Amino acid sequence: MCKRFASAIIPLLWRAQEQEGWLSRPAIEHVADMLGMAYIRALEVATFYFMFQLQPVGSVAHIQICGTTSCMICGAEDLVAVCKELISKQPHTLSADGKFSWEEVECMGACANAPMAQIGKDYYEDLTPDKLRELIGRFSRGEVPVPGPQNGRYASEPASGLTSLKEFESGRKQYNASAQAAVDLKDTVKRIDGTEVPLATPWLGVAARPVKVKAEPNSAARPVPTPKVDAAPVAAGAGTKPKALKAARNGKADDLKLILGIGPKLEALCHSLGFFHFDQIADWTEAEVAWVDENLEGFKGRVTRDKWVVQAKILAAGGSVEAAEAAARG
Repeated sequence: MCKRFASAIIPLLWRAQEQEGWLSRPAIEHVADMLGMAYIRALEVATFYFMFQLQPVGSVAHIQICGTTSCMICGAEDLVAVCKELISKQPHTLSADGKFSWEEVECMGACANAPMAQIGKDYYEDLTPDKLRELIGRFSRGEVPVPGPQNGRYASEPASGLTSLKEFESGRKQYNASAQAAVDLKDTVKRIDGTEVPLATPWLGVAARPVKVKAEPNSAARPVPTPKVDAAPVAAGAGTKPKALKAARNGKADDLKLILGIGPKLEALCHSLGFFHFDQIADWTEAEVAWVDENLEGFKGRVTRDKWVVQAKILAAGGSVEAAEAAARG
């Protein structure tokens, strides 16, 4: 595993979570495969930060109430009481209509605007129990209340008004920078669905969306470059090399990513070794499995660990992805 790739684990897990609101096991494993990481390493990150949810959350919003010192002495316990009243008596539990869930978290760094909560992607600050009730009601009706201070403050200036830098007051936008961006993007509790950027979400059964390249003025559109994958180095004396192909039959390879444990990078590596189809993998002998396991640079041992041959036999025979995954797991 390349450490530079592993450094992308947090943003990629967050990007995956933005689609469903929480991180399912297939999503975590897919991100791990993208980065060449062991599944347990990705799970360690997902379980360490409270920004990641490991069970389903409300379809509209998951509300995180800050309960650390500043917020606590300013009324966070009253906000928790509202969540227990309107959502569920227990945290991490869906409301009766499935729209909301909640939890109490540690300091979120908005102490000057206590008490506060993160709802969706944004902070709602200077809250009162009545204001939180109002916000939940508006979210439930499909509205998107403006984030930021809820008591008329612009940002985190004194509640009585600015005491310095007053000369800049007339030139500022309607809302502070964070709240203004949320309003402009209409992004507060929105979950991405793949229309914003090209996404590959095989754990949801959704294919990657094509990239549209706009032509630059007075020039032809530039083609989208195809990532180059160097052929994997071949290890000596490790089993028997399976029969390989120079290219996919009829110019169309099987989607090897349907095999549990194979992500885009590992699929490209298989192609570089001449493996394009399920029936190729299904026919591997023990000696051939040993050879491939040894020559998957950065992914050694994956064939045996994830039972590729068992899965490939099911998929080559027209079986379902679910049946193949079930066989791999046990």
